Amino acid sequence: MGRFFAVAALAGAATLALFAAVLGSRGWWVLAVVLALVLLVGLYDLLQRRHSVLRNYPVVGHFRYLLEGLRPELQQYFIERNYDGRPYDRDVRSVIYERAKGIHGEQAFGTERDVGEVGYEFLLHSTAPKDPPDEVPRVRVGGPDCTQPYDMALLNVSAMSFGALSANAILALNKGAAAGGFAHDTGEGGLTEYHLRHGGDLVWELGSGYFGARTKDGEFDPAMFREKAGHDQVKLVSLKLSQGAKPGIGGVLPAAKVNAEIAKARGVPAGEKCVSPPYHRVFSTPRELVLFIARMRELAGGKPAGFKLCVGRRHELLAICKAMVAEGITPDFILVDGSEGGTGAAPLEYEDHVGTPLTEGLIMVHNALVGTGLRDRIRLGASGKVATGTDLVKRIAQGADYTNAARAMMMAIGCIQAQRCHTNTCPVGVTTQDKRRARALDVADKSLRVQRFQNGTVRQAMQMIGSLGLDDPSQLHPGLLLRRIDHTTTRSYADLFDWLEPSELLTEPRKGWAHDWAAASPDSFSRTET
Repeated sequence: MGRFFAVAALAGAATLALFAAVLGSRGWWVLAVVLALVLLVGLYDLLQRRHSVLRNYPVVGHFRYLLEGLRPELQQYFIERNYDGRPYDRDVRSVIYERAKGIHGEQAFGTERDVGEVGYEFLLHSTAPKDPPDEVPRVRVGGPDCTQPYDMALLNVSAMSFGALSANAILALNKGAAAGGFAHDTGEGGLTEYHLRHGGDLVWELGSGYFGARTKDGEFDPAMFREKAGHDQVKLVSLKLSQGAKPGIGGVLPAAKVNAEIAKARGVPAGEKCVSPPYHRVFSTPRELVLFIARMRELAGGKPAGFKLCVGRRHELLAICKAMVAEGITPDFILVDGSEGGTGAAPLEYEDHVGTPLTEGLIMVHNALVGTGLRDRIRLGASGKVATGTDLVKRIAQGADYTNAARAMMMAIGCIQAQRCHTNTCPVGVTTQDKRRARALDVADKSLRVQRFQNGTVRQAMQMIGSLGLDDPSQLHPGLLLRRIDHTTTRSYADLFDWLEPSELLTEPRKGWAHDWAAASPDSFSRTET
């Protein structure tokens, strides 16, 4: 209501100024005209649908766009004076916003990065580059036990739940996914009508709270899961073991946020605190986990089934691989979430210090699957600050088959990183259940931005792949990605990391892996040796 009050106050002030001008001196006419013009701006802001900030903050919201217009000059000012040590992050935000809005994304005067900086990474182009293909390739997800495989796009919407995001945000993401032909992960908050309304392909994620497929006692409900997994839009089902934002802990949605809609979607009582525990009840050993993934696939009618995790202890990952080998059962996909990713609010200590970053986690999972002879049966997804075509190319070179993005997709629908997600006061309607704030997010406009962002990012990645002299993302390899180690040394990822040979762990594990391999058991997540 505040936005309407502000415009009404302007209208009142303009009316008073007009009366004063009629009855008094000419000076009042100037004020009356100025107030009338400001009033017209405010009315336009309320009615337009392109800018969420202006819909929620008429007139004053223009100051934000004024500062945005000055961004390049202000950025250089702060960089030169070392007031801001993260120019790269700001550049990435610009790429996302401009690509989503359909603005040409080229930049003058070359790189602003210090190419001599330790940690700087770059790709090796070819003297014989190739044109990108007209048809963007997709990744077939579905192992030998899957009867309904799915062709995954190279970039998709990562897991974000209804409850964490507003209804309009979910609608915009799904409509954009439907128009662009890529997948939309529901997050663990349940399968809702907002995910289904626009027909976008869905990855239905099930977390430790089993929201949307749970009994009144919080147990997994197979009948309910079978019914919802049968939706035509549900193309894959995923079990969340952990997430990058807060690995090792569950989630809590305060009672005040658990309204009737969210309660229905999650299968929990309205007005009561909603908790997802840090552990699962459906399994307690690696073998039981693998068997439950197979059960999910069966209940889903043969659709691809897999799991998501932020990688922790290596022997636990190897224990899961040993269980796969022992049972002859594999998931159709594994989604690796980096500790630097995640859009969920979490304790600062977890955000900064718990979990494996995406680069190390992704390479570890890829190696574990190669070393156990399972890599060709399982597709690997990567999620964690994937925002540009460069990110996509790097992750595939490091072992991924496809990527997911959460934060970048939020920015595509208008997120300005106000960092008020957990307060229910998001100024642009992305992460709030306040309907008055959420109405600012126009679904038709923002869904088009999601489509543009995904399409532009994948096209840019394909152009980069062509510049490397390759025809297809599957030809990417770690030797093409280099990192500066110190001011005089660069090394490729092929040399920086150990890369296991197929089935090596089953025959003669190398020294760096042998200890963890020996400690891994398919029947326990604990180490079997000291």
